Amino acid sequence: MEHIIFRTALPADLPAIVGLLADDALGSQRETVGSPLDERYVAGFKAIEADPNQRLVVAMDGDAVVGTLQISFIPGIARRGAWRGQIEAVRIAAPYRSARIGQQMFEWAISACRARGCALVQLTTDKGRPDAHRFYERLGFVASHEGYKLIL
Repeated sequence: MEHIIFRTALPADLPAIVGLLADDALGSQRETVGSPLDERYVAGFKAIEADPNQRLVVAMDGDAVVGTLQISFIPGIARRGAWRGQIEAVRIAAPYRSARIGQQMFEWAISACRARGCALVQLTTDKGRPDAHRFYERLGFVASHEGYKLIL
């Protein structure tokens, strides 16, 4: 899949991104796909777009959005003032899964984190995604922490 390119998402990509987020068992329960697009997605996109420490990325096959992820660049005091790259909301379109696009997308994202001076890259993944866990471990990620969330 050498024809896949990665770029910062544009407003026109938003419906496709929401569609990708909704296209699995967990996402279908928490995302809303429809036209017109829920304004909360537009507001979220604008907030990401305005923040230099956020990057919403799409994987493109020609004119089609076939993958997405978000990178948050997080400054910190721990680890001698290290920056972290937090990768979230990773999705690949169903017909493109198992075609190594996810690996390419992560290699691209890790490179972007290095370019921003990050000392480490981290992610969270739902406990109900064992295939994703195996994928991240194959990429070299280690399940080193237990994560917690509080839904507000």
